[in-house]
Amino acid sequence: MSKTKHDGDLNDLEQAQLALVHAQQRAMESGQKVLIIFEGRDAAGKDGTIRRLVEHLSVRATRVIALPKPSDRERGQWYFQRYVRHLPAGGEIVIFNRSWYNRGGVEPVMGFCTPEEHEAFLRDVTTFEGMLVESGVCLIKLWLDVSKKEQAKRLKERHTDPLKVLKSSPLDDAAQDRWDAYTQARDEMLKRTHAARSPWVCVRNDDKEAGRLNVLRHLVNAIAPRPIAKTVKDPDPDIVFPFELEALSDGRLER
Repeated sequence: MSKTKHDGDLNDLEQAQLALVHAQQRAMESGQKVLIIFEGRDAAGKDGTIRRLVEHLSVRATRVIALPKPSDRERGQWYFQRYVRHLPAGGEIVIFNRSWYNRGGVEPVMGFCTPEEHEAFLRDVTTFEGMLVESGVCLIKLWLDVSKKEQAKRLKERHTDPLKVLKSSPLDDAAQDRWDAYTQARDEMLKRTHAARSPWVCVRNDDKEAGRLNVLRHLVNAIAPRPIAKTVKDPDPDIVFPFELEALSDGRLER
């Protein structure tokens, strides 16, 4: 963002980023604890959206967590244990680029957990999240959705664009081959883990630029005091919307 620009000269993305900076200033002053969870299929646009989100935020008060696969020791722990140490303290914004919801999607589809472990997770996670909210954490859960065609295009770019090679993963091929299994896991996860205290918000993200802008607008509305939030347009409801069962069948979420 150019330092010479006045507020009135900013484009929509810059205005949303500026509002997030102001919101973080307030959070640091008040001790607000913010936890943002980004979930979605492979190549749904999580990395790029997070980059736009943190671009102008405080390095000291912002942490992005993208955990590797668990170690043997971590596999023997309570499932949520390795995530707890990364939760926000007062004045911090913590962003999970994938989270404990690995057990709601990737792990059952790829056989990395047992059906019993999957079921226990779906049963327990809203209780765990409720405890976080009751402790004062502002919890925001975002599901970034992408079409099968767009996912295939983005995955191909990872193999042909040398600047995107580090995004490639051994799981990329399974993303397309097991599309239907991932869809079924997503549907069950959203239905069973959408709760009043910890709701899911869905983002249609085939258009990455529009998706990023509207995610930032949503976050401003969710985090910022009203005087700051009103400086930014409301998110487009055709792009960002609260999860509801009808979204699984009316075309808003990809099949």
